[in-house]
Amino acid sequence: MLTVLACQSPAAAAGGPPGPATRAAGVVTWAASADRMGEGAAGRCYRMIVHTSVGGSRLRVRFTNAFGDRPLTLDGVHAGRRDRGAALRPGSNRPLTFGGARTVTVPPGATTWSDPLPGRVPAGSDLVVSLRTPHARGPATGHWLAMQTSYTGRGVRTAGEGGAGWTRTTGSWWYLDAVSVRPAGRGAGAVVALGDSITDGWRSIAGRNHRWPDYLARRLAAVGTPVRGVANEGIAGNKVLSDGFGPSALNRLDRDVLSQPGVRTVLLFEGVNDVKAHTGVTAAGLIAGYRRIARRVHAAGKCVTVATVGPFKGRPEWDPAAEGLRRQVNQYLRTRGDFDAVTDFDAVLRSPYDPERISPLYDSGDHLHPNDRGMRAVADAVDPGSLDCGR
Repeated sequence: MLTVLACQSPAAAAGGPPGPATRAAGVVTWAASADRMGEGAAGRCYRMIVHTSVGGSRLRVRFTNAFGDRPLTLDGVHAGRRDRGAALRPGSNRPLTFGGARTVTVPPGATTWSDPLPGRVPAGSDLVVSLRTPHARGPATGHWLAMQTSYTGRGVRTAGEGGAGWTRTTGSWWYLDAVSVRPAGRGAGAVVALGDSITDGWRSIAGRNHRWPDYLARRLAAVGTPVRGVANEGIAGNKVLSDGFGPSALNRLDRDVLSQPGVRTVLLFEGVNDVKAHTGVTAAGLIAGYRRIARRVHAAGKCVTVATVGPFKGRPEWDPAAEGLRRQVNQYLRTRGDFDAVTDFDAVLRSPYDPERISPLYDSGDHLHPNDRGMRAVADAVDPGSLDCGR
């Protein structure tokens, strides 16, 4: 008999069994970079909406306590397919287990994967992950800029499929950072988009999955390439070299990128925040950072496609010195010497009338972030063949 856990139910015993593994088989179908999220809330329920890229069976979900300073217990964890709002399709909401148990405790700084669920999850579908944090306190971990509405509540059944009781909304994902599936056939893989706010989707239409990695996922599905999973590891404000808005690309490479299952290629699109920060970053220093990322990815047996840094004239941070630095960095990136392929996002985004500015057709209005049309143009510039270099 299935026991239904609710947010008003007695707390599950802390110190449940540890997560079954730090890695999962299969291919990552969704991901979001972990960051600090303020204080955790005991007894709160979360119903989070994520969008799959590649479809498959044996769905597994990864939960994170990367920035916690004490163990994190989760219970009432369920996954199913969304109908609308906070409601699920009838019959789709099923409990997730961890080494066969309904409760899991994630140690500080760690991640844990659920056991696989039977059945198949379609590509391009909304997955709903519900959970309860019975004892949460101290620093929480999640992803601030989801560009997707999710839901929270108290006294609501996480096993329920209706939307009643999920009275509050959140624009973030909490404690959830990856989903994997086992695609049909052999040879399927994934690409990780490692980037900043442009990759995170800022200034695209929220709730529509119009980030450029979303457009790329739909394109890869249409052309039938073996690389069909797309993991979005963008963090708004992120830099290659220094921490600030999340750990730097160098410092989060292992957890956010190399730990993901089935990754074939990393698509690196970072650097504009280093360039426009005016903190003394030089072209030589930033180039050294790119090279370190390439070496580590290649050492893990994966490919690296690099994208050039886009224009940002019109922003308060722009000046001729920053523009000169951007051009030096892009000249290096276009040589491809340290990378398996290059995608020239700068050439796609820049105005034909002033190459230091983003094209008016693609400018969201802040002279840095593409609008939805620009997001699609960036995704269309990626050669699917460059994502499967056969390293």
